[in-house]
Amino acid sequence: MIHVIAIITAKPGKREAVLEAFRANVPAVRAEQGCIEYGAAVDAPGDLKIQTKFGPDSFVVVEKWESIDALKAHAAAPHMAAYAAKTKELLANRVIHVLSPA
Repeated sequence: MIHVIAIITAKPGKREAVLEAFRANVPAVRAEQGCIEYGAAVDAPGDLKIQTKFGPDSFVVVEKWESIDALKAHAAAPHMAAYAAKTKELLANRVIHVLSPA
């Protein structure tokens, strides 16, 4: 299994527009062969002492894939290219971590 943690930072005030495009793309991604989990998360409300917030312009994508080949196919999927084109001008930064279970 492959885990992916992607930290997406939108330009100031553009996070909801990026999330809207992300949410529209989720059904196509979840239908991909090898997709186990795919979803976005934002900072939980509250002031927990242990919490380090990503901030109002960022969100995290949590993914699980059956294999690295499934992840490669996902990255090359036409709906991912369309999502990237739609959100390109809205993004400030994107960091992607590809992980294996320890």
